[in-house]
Order: sequence, then C-alpha cells, then structure tokens
Amino acid sequence: MHLSDITHPNQLHGLSIRQLQQIASEIREKHLQTVATSGGHLGPGLGVVELTLALYQTLDLDGDKVIWDVGHQAYPHKLITGRYDRFDTLRQKDGVAGYLKRGESKFDHFGAGHASTSISAALGMALARDAKGEKFKTVAVIGDGALTGGMALEAINHAGHLPKTNLLVVLNDNEMSISPNVGAISRHLNKMRLSPPVQFISDNIKEQVKQLPFVGDSLSPELGRLREGMKRLAVPKVGAVFEELGFTYMGPVDGHNLEELIAIFQQAHQHTGPVIVHVSTVKGKGYAIAEQDQVGYHAQSPFNLTSGKANPSGKPKPPGYSKVFAHALVKLAENNPKIIGITAAMATGTGLDKLQAKLPNQYIDVGIAEQHAVTLAAGMACEGMRPVVAIYSTFLQRGYDQIVHDVCIQNLPVFFCLDRAGIVGADGPTHQGMYDIAYLRCLPNMVLMAPKDEAELQQMIVTGVEHTSGPIAMRYPRGNGYGVPLMEEGWEALPIGKGELLRQGDDVLLVGFGSMVYPAMQVAEILSEHGIEATVVNARFAKPLDTDLILPLAKQIGRVVTLEEGCLIGGFGTAVAEALLDADIVVPVKRLGVPDILVEHAEPNESKAALGLTTPQMAEQILNAFFSKQPSVVS
Repeated sequence: MHLSDITHPNQLHGLSIRQLQQIASEIREKHLQTVATSGGHLGPGLGVVELTLALYQTLDLDGDKVIWDVGHQAYPHKLITGRYDRFDTLRQKDGVAGYLKRGESKFDHFGAGHASTSISAALGMALARDAKGEKFKTVAVIGDGALTGGMALEAINHAGHLPKTNLLVVLNDNEMSISPNVGAISRHLNKMRLSPPVQFISDNIKEQVKQLPFVGDSLSPELGRLREGMKRLAVPKVGAVFEELGFTYMGPVDGHNLEELIAIFQQAHQHTGPVIVHVSTVKGKGYAIAEQDQVGYHAQSPFNLTSGKANPSGKPKPPGYSKVFAHALVKLAENNPKIIGITAAMATGTGLDKLQAKLPNQYIDVGIAEQHAVTLAAGMACEGMRPVVAIYSTFLQRGYDQIVHDVCIQNLPVFFCLDRAGIVGADGPTHQGMYDIAYLRCLPNMVLMAPKDEAELQQMIVTGVEHTSGPIAMRYPRGNGYGVPLMEEGWEALPIGKGELLRQGDDVLLVGFGSMVYPAMQVAEILSEHGIEATVVNARFAKPLDTDLILPLAKQIGRVVTLEEGCLIGGFGTAVAEALLDADIVVPVKRLGVPDILVEHAEPNESKAALGLTTPQMAEQILNAFFSKQPSVVS
C-alpha cells in the first residue's frame, strides 16, 4: 500500500512495520515537496510521522477521536485522512488549511490555531461521551511547548481528578515550541530524555508476593501500597509529577520507533482513567537541514529542497515591520536598562530574538503563556520598569482579562506591541489580527496607535516607551514596509492623540488608520481622476482620537470615509462615527474595513480583493456612496 492509496486512517490497520515505514517515508517526501513549493510549517509535522501512524493503527477512527494541539503538527494527519490529492493546495485560497478545521474533514474534531487547548477539548468530549453512554476513545496530542500554557495545566489538573474518565494524552516532546522551550517543566522533561525508558512494576508482582509463606491474601492493602511505592521509585521525576496529579504515566518512548510506539499505545488503551504517554521526537525528523535548524525551519517560505535556502525574490524588499521594530527597540534599550522586552514563545516572529542576542538581561520569554506575560509586565511596571510586551494581535486576545484587570484598572504603563495586526494571509482565521482595535479601544486608560509606515513605527516605539501615565498599545502589520527612509537616531515621541493632515480637498474626507493610510492616499489619486478632491488624514491614534483635526474637517466637507484593516464592528470607523454623533455633527459616513465574517486563508491581496479593500474597489465604493451621478469606470 502507498500513501496515495490511503483515504481513511483505518486502512493502516494490519499493516506491517515495514509497510508503515514506507508510508512514513512517503509522508515526509510529500510534506517536504509541498512546503518547499508553496511554503508552510515544516519541522512540526516531520517530527510526528511515526507517532501519527502508530497511534492511528491502534484506534478505530470511525468512532475514536484524536484532538491535535495547535494543528501545524497535523500535516501527516491530513495526508492519511483523505486530503492527499489536494495537499498541494495547502494554505492557498480555497485549499487545504494550514491548521485543523472542523469544516474541512470529519477527522478534524477540533479546530486548532492557538496552543494548549487540546487536553481541555478532549476531556470535554470524553465527559460528553460518558454522559451519553458511548464508548469511543479520546486522545489529545500535545507538544511539550504547549505545556508552558496554563490552560494545558488546568486541563491536566481537572482530568487527574476524574479517575474513571478514560482519556489518553500523548505528550510529543521535542524540546521545542517554535523556539527552544523555557521554564521548569521543560527542564524536567529534558532530564527525562536522559533517563532510560520506564518499566513499570508488573501487575503480577502481587501474585508473586502472595505465594510467600504466611502471606496469602492477608496483606493485600499493604501489598497495594508497596506496589505503588515501588512504582514511584521506577517513575522518573516528571513522571511522578503526572502520577501525583492522577495520571498513569508511560514513557518516555522513542517517537520514531514504530514497534515501540504501537506497543505502548496498545498498552495505554487498556488502562482506566487518564493516561499520559511521553513520546520523545525530533523536530524536523528526516530532513537534516531542518533537524539542525529547528527554529528556522519551524515554518518556511518556498525554498530549495537540496540547499534548504529560500527561493530568491525578484527584487530587494524594504525591511519588514518586525525587523524595524526589533532594531529600534534594541537601540532604545541599550540606553535605557529599564526597558524589558517580553514575549510569549514568539521571539523570532516578533523580532525580540534580536534583543535576546544583544541584551539578554533585558529579555524575557514566558513560554506560551500570554496571560502570565501581561500580568508579569504589570508587576514590573509597578516597580518602575518599562515592559514592552510583543505579542501577535490574535494571541494577545488570550490575555484580555489581564489587560483589563491587571493593567487598565490599575492604569499601569505597559507598552503592548501587536505584531501581525490586520490580514495575515495563509494562516487563516485563527491568526488574522482583526479584533484588536475593537477590544482595546473600549478599555479605560488605554491609548491605541498604529503607524502608517516603518518610519512612523520608529517614532511610535519611542512614544510607547516614554508614555508613563498609563497603558499604551501599538498595532502594526505583517510583512514589509514601504521603503521610506529610516532614522538611526534623533527619534522623537509623537504627541498623544494627534493625527496628521496629508492632503487637502473639498469633496470627501478620508481618514486612514495604520496600514490603510497609504491606500487612502492612493484612493484619493483615483478619485482625483474623476474630478473629486479628497482630504486625507493619517489618524495615528484610534484612542484618543484627534477630534480637533477630524471634526472640523468632517463638518466642513460633509462626507466622511474611514479606512481600517480590522473588524468594522467596534473598530476605528465606529470610533469616528461615535465622535461625530457626540459632537452633533450629522454627515454621511462610509466605513471601509472587514465586515462581520471570518477571513479564510489566502494571500493577503486575495483576501483584500474578496473583502473589497483594494484601492480601486474602495474608490468605486466611495463613488457609488457619495457621487452616484458621477460616471464610475474604476477598474
């Protein structure tokens, strides 16, 4: 049997080790070819090929449920659950999603784009199963990096309190999240890797001791305690921790030895109650370049399989926003030891790895623990430090309660830097930074700003660091800047709540925020070709809004358009509309942004076209809304 023949995971039943090894090889080949061509996550999936095959050979996937944490480690799962023929569409518009997606396959039992959710979801399914009197097995596969997230530990704590609830947790231990793991749990797991596999005391020890003269059945309770005590001695330290929490611990086992994996999974299925199987894997297994650079090859843009190097782009690109952010922050931190960069396991993605390399004492990685990151920063702010919390827009949502209670209510000067704000592309709905304007601007004491380009980003970093009267946040997009000149020194903070007038015209007022300011200027050029002259304002701040600039212009011109790369409900356009209403200025307002829908995975330009957010489309909408008598020939 070949990988291309598999349309249902139950077809793995009865295959020999040699046949499974052949399929494993084909999975890696397909995985590598696909990611090398179109880009995507690489290392995580390569590391779980044997784990996936062995686990699925021991389950009946017509009923049993496997819940994968995060989902980018589930590419092998996708390849053996009916998506082989479409796998070359991975992360492309209308193609196979880069993460698990319930609507994509009946085998994707729980969507997963954020880490640390699998055990909670699997336990919920197990409890529902028991309540309905059903019998299927429930398995959560979670990476050791995700154990740094408090939600995973909360789920383990709950599951361990349910000795009659059957749940299997497979711990995929590769010593990595995206970057190397941090924290005490990671340190203990590393120790486990250096110890021999655990061999539990066999159940027949009781029978053996009972054969001793004068013993018989009289010491059964004592024998039970003896057996458990001997078991504790046999279980390494981390295993003992899980056992004390109520789990049966098994492992560690070689995650690339199919025979051992199948045996331990079969054994695990025989136990009652929660069981954890500790599997030791290598991230990037089977592709030597990825094994040697596990951070760099966590995910890749299209690359040459032989050399491992990214395919050359057609022309040099301006620096990315993350790179400019990192460079500016490092320069400021060199002169201000109170600046502390904080990340939640995303050092490379946010650019804070540059701060780590240059000023390691001013850098903190808390692991996948956004809630902790926010409150940690609040505590540091209490002591006069300048914490800079760099987290993707979509991931900061996980720390929202802490932003409210621990930062805003106490009015503490924490600087939030929201990378990947707006439309991010191939990662899809779980990663689109759609909601941060809405969820931050409603909070008392919060200041919210967004740069129009990479030079203004530099100024806003200074602004955020120097703002000490309360919390402040800056959102900025994924990808490259515009190539505008950058300053190496002499940066000045921007006045809080003050926008910028970029262009004047009498027919319509365009108010752009952040990444939509340059498109607003381009829209104004298109409108000018139709004899319509627009005033363009770079708002800079969504809160406080520059009402001194915007309101008189709105009243004078009489037509207002807002442009934002975020959700329309509660977003920047809503802020402008509210300000107009509060000032009793009744003028027509057209809001351009993301409507009340999920933005699926696609290239950002494809998503913008589908949302009507390309510059010609926005100009067309403005013509239709305010100038319907004008001939509309925008293309």
